[in-house]
Amino acid sequence: MKQLTLLSLFALAAFARAETTITLNGVHNCCRGCANGITKAAADFKDVTVTPAGKKVTITTKKKSDAKKVAEAIIAAGYYGTIEGAESAAKKPATASKSESKVAKATVSGVHLCCQKCADAATDAVKAVAGVTKYDIVSKAESFTVEGEFAKADLVAALNSAGFAGDIK
Repeated sequence: MKQLTLLSLFALAAFARAETTITLNGVHNCCRGCANGITKAAADFKDVTVTPAGKKVTITTKKKSDAKKVAEAIIAAGYYGTIEGAESAAKKPATASKSESKVAKATVSGVHLCCQKCADAATDAVKAVAGVTKYDIVSKAESFTVEGEFAKADLVAALNSAGFAGDIK
């Protein structure tokens, strides 16, 4: 009987310590400012470890639901990555449908642009969108404008592919 009790206690202890790890892949992380922003996005969560390493961010928590919430917080902070190790907490990158109407102008906000490397990476993503003719992306800006004749979904997909998230209006 004592052995069964001991085994049960060990099993419960192992279960209590079980952790959930998910990985965001393809996240824009070019400098210490980016890494700090990623880590800061998870600062309000208890018992969470966030490790940004290159384009990969590893999130380790005691609860699976917290791992998803942390991933959502990182995305809300202007970073984007595909989620590995759990069901996606983020919306999949948008894809343009042939019937989608094009816009002449859009304002993009919430993209993480802490330095010139960030601004250059966002610029490269935006200028690759078919129909974009003008943009005003600068480091440390809270928003930027994109002009031309383009689909918003193409803009979202290009930014997501470069590791950025934001709101497009």
